[in-house]
This record gives sequence, structure tokens and C-alpha cells, in this order.
Amino acid sequence: MIESFIRSNFFPIKKNLCLNELLPLLGDMVIKSNISDDFLIQDISSLTSIRNNSILFIEKKVDLLNHNKKKLCLISNIDNTDDFNYIQVKNVSESYNLILNNFYYHEDSSNFPDEYTSINGSHVSKYSQIHKSVNLGKNSVIGRGVSIGKNSIIKNNVVIKNSIIGNNVVVCDNTSIGTTGFGFDLNKRGSTYLNPQIGIVYIDNNVHIGSNCTIDRGKIDTTYIGKNSMIDNMVHIAHNVHIEDNACIAAQTGISGSVFIGKNSTIGGQSGFAGHIKIGDNVIVAAKSGVTKSISDNSIVAGFPATDIKEWKKSIIRQKKNGHK
Repeated sequence: MIESFIRSNFFPIKKNLCLNELLPLLGDMVIKSNISDDFLIQDISSLTSIRNNSILFIEKKVDLLNHNKKKLCLISNIDNTDDFNYIQVKNVSESYNLILNNFYYHEDSSNFPDEYTSINGSHVSKYSQIHKSVNLGKNSVIGRGVSIGKNSIIKNNVVIKNSIIGNNVVVCDNTSIGTTGFGFDLNKRGSTYLNPQIGIVYIDNNVHIGSNCTIDRGKIDTTYIGKNSMIDNMVHIAHNVHIEDNACIAAQTGISGSVFIGKNSTIGGQSGFAGHIKIGDNVIVAAKSGVTKSISDNSIVAGFPATDIKEWKKSIIRQKKNGHK
């Protein structure tokens, strides 16, 4: 189970803002607004985790009637009719960037505050918590807010930031955890238009992560790797990915953002996953597969696009009969 986290432990608040201050901040991006209950903004929310006194950025109509209207403000490019505090804007992505860059210090801002001390040749943030039983290698960097549990092993040249690491976790050489996800507006590209990524990575107990892996932090919530999972070398796990317990993921696999992978998954090397899909429990994905859509429980798939392995084999046989090598 994913633990909640205190965002400001990782991303300090730059400036306290009230709802009414958002209107002059957003300026001519505002189309209309209805701020009936001003409050001090304490956090940012996603649809999966509504936090108190927070802002929620949405680009489609959603049902929020069960949530406390007084503690939530919607920022959207559509008109709101549910009597929430809301601000309708021309561009949600630009509004998100402007507000978060004024509200939080984050890893992609030039003045992100952190202080380091040297431990065994590694740089460790004074704002991190590393259990005394952790075996920390050389030339690693442990950033602000990071927590590492009992008996974990962090090898050489590892970067861990914006992350909670459980007990008995092994992270091998040259791996980076908590890195910036690939979030931006396709219509405005470049480093100055990045969407601030203010989530974290949570790695549960007894996980092994190989060398040269990259695990991006969530955009707002958590990138999660479940208990007893085995991640091979050179695997990329993008932001907001959720991997349940007992996963086995072979080398050079790439998992796009917001993919959910169920329990007991086995994924062959050089497989690729499109974003925003759900993979069920007990699924086996053959090596070099291209997974472009959701997969139900207990499936075995192969090929591109990945299909039931029996159908894939039949397709290969038909191709050979028709002269394809």
C-alpha cells in the first residue's frame, strides 16, 4: 500500500498563496472565475487524490460532488457548473506551470534549496533520513526529503531524490530514482515550458533495481513499485507508473507514463508500453513486445502490437507460408 507523503518535505513552498491571488497571477489567461470561499492554498491535487485546501487542474468534466467544495479550487479550460470555486482559463498547462513555479521550489527551478554532507564519498542531503543500517556506496547523491529504510543497499554513482525507499531494497550502480518526468505541452516545447513534476517515487520493501535504470517521480502523486519486484538493468519507468507486487521486468524495457501493471507480472526484455493503459494480474509479456492497449488478467502476449501469444504464433506461421522470412 502506498503511503501518503508531505509534499513540502521534498518541494519547499516558495510563497504562500490565497485563491484570490491567483487571478492577478494568471492575468489575461483567465476567462471567468467564481471564487466564493477564499482560503490559503496548501497543496495541489489530482483526481485520484483530493487534498484539503488545494487546487485541481482539469481539462474535462468530472463528478466531484462528494468532495468538500470549500477546500478545493478547480482550474479548467471548461466552464464549471457544479458551484465549486473555479477559474476558467485559456490554457490549463500554462496555468499549471505559472502557479506551481510561483508556489513551489522544485528540481527544475534554478534556485532549488538543498544542503549536503559527505558520507563515505557520497553527497547526502541534510534534509534526508537514511537508516543507520543502510549500506551506501561511493559517489552517490541523496536529495532533499529522501527516506531510505532498514538494511537497504545503495551502490555507487546512484542518484536518489524525491523518493521514499523501503526496507531491504537494493539499488545498483548508476541508477537514477526520482528524476523529472517527460511532462510538457506539445505546442510549446523546450526546457522553459516543462510542467513541474511535484510527486515522488515510492519503492516498497524487498525490491531489487538493476544498474543504469531511470525511475521518474509522479507529476503530482506517486510512481510506485510494489514489494518483491525485480527490475533488471537499463529499464525506464516513467512518471505516474504503478507496478504492483512481485513484478519481474527484464532489461531495456520502457514503460510510458500512467501505466498500471498488476501483481505477478513478467515482462521480457526490450518491451515497450504505451501510456495510460492497464495491465492485469499474472500477465506475461514476451520479449520485444509493443504493448499498445490494456491487457486482461492471466494473459500471455507477444509481438507488435502485442496480442495473445497463440494468435501471434499463428500470424508468424501464416507470414512464412506467404514467403515472408
